[in-house]
Amino acid sequence: MRSIGTPFIEIHLTTLPIKNFNSSLIFIHCHQFNKQRMYVQRRFPFKSVLIWTKREIIFFFILSSIITVLYEVLGIKWLQVPLAPVTLIGTAVAFMVGFQNNAAYDRIWEARKIWGGVVNTSRSFIMTVKDSFYMLNSEAMKDESEALKTITHRHIAWLTALRYAMRSNKTWESTYEERHKHEKYPYNIPEFATTLEDEIGPYLSKEEFGYVMSKDNKPNAIINLQSQHLRKLTDEKKFWDFSLLNLQQMLHELTALQGKSERIKNFPYPKQYGSIGYHFVHIFMWLLPMAIIPAFAEMGLGIAEINPLIGQYFVWLNIPFTVIVIWVFNTMLRIGLAGENPFEGSPNDVPISNIARGITRDILQIIDEDPGNIPEPFENVNNIEM
Repeated sequence: MRSIGTPFIEIHLTTLPIKNFNSSLIFIHCHQFNKQRMYVQRRFPFKSVLIWTKREIIFFFILSSIITVLYEVLGIKWLQVPLAPVTLIGTAVAFMVGFQNNAAYDRIWEARKIWGGVVNTSRSFIMTVKDSFYMLNSEAMKDESEALKTITHRHIAWLTALRYAMRSNKTWESTYEERHKHEKYPYNIPEFATTLEDEIGPYLSKEEFGYVMSKDNKPNAIINLQSQHLRKLTDEKKFWDFSLLNLQQMLHELTALQGKSERIKNFPYPKQYGSIGYHFVHIFMWLLPMAIIPAFAEMGLGIAEINPLIGQYFVWLNIPFTVIVIWVFNTMLRIGLAGENPFEGSPNDVPISNIARGITRDILQIIDEDPGNIPEPFENVNNIEM
């Protein structure tokens, strides 16, 4: 995600003060200008980028203006540092921020690949179950639509439990559950609108529901129920032994994908990298005006020999250039910070809610479910997929 040209990254531009960063608010403000996951339009106009980051731009303008006034108006000429060391710091900061952005993008892209695997394996699993009944004894063929429906519904419960687990809040994540409700341009997070109990209850029997809700890892408990049911069907000679092995392999793959998703959710981006990058950018931000102002003042002396009026005020031109440089570095930092946690409920997340709902619709159609019983896709409010 997470660079600016990718569909994952380009959206993480902040509008908040540096010390009160929140990627949710960053993203939502854009819709004031383009009522246009994950943001699904092609790109943002540069004008909108400036508007999204207007608070930071104002802060940078005030910072550079204050230092310029102290240097030029009040005559505090010692308020300067050599440009060369600051340039070296800027180079180091660029490497650090670039590394952070690449690592954050890797986390988002890995999460998307994992859920792509969930899509493929889920479809294959239900299709294989559907076509595996009485494979070795076709003469004993019976209608097993209820067993197929039970397995399919249980798989939907697994998908639901997994996406709810991914949306649970960790201490290192931003909290969006309440915050996004108060935004002027909200977006739909299904896991915050309804409870897990309400969502999986219709897909499990009363006994299974009680069993699942008693466990800490609810998706794992559902996979366990699925495995037990498949073994029972095999013991009843409804499945061939080799069919069971094939289906168990698919459950193994689903469990592996669940574990990979949990690994990203439960292991934060190492804070020694994120924190150091954050502090380095701010050190660079405070030093840069004190390095650029003397350079512009010296240039102004040379220009004054040709045009005294321009030369006299040339030092003030450092302000827009300083703001641009700091803004670029700070925006790159924010891009990385906003992409560290791909499941936390921000508009920049991997859209696991929509993915899970898409799988649900696919597998219910595979078993020829009544169209009236197939849930509709989630609504994408303000063109944000969640």
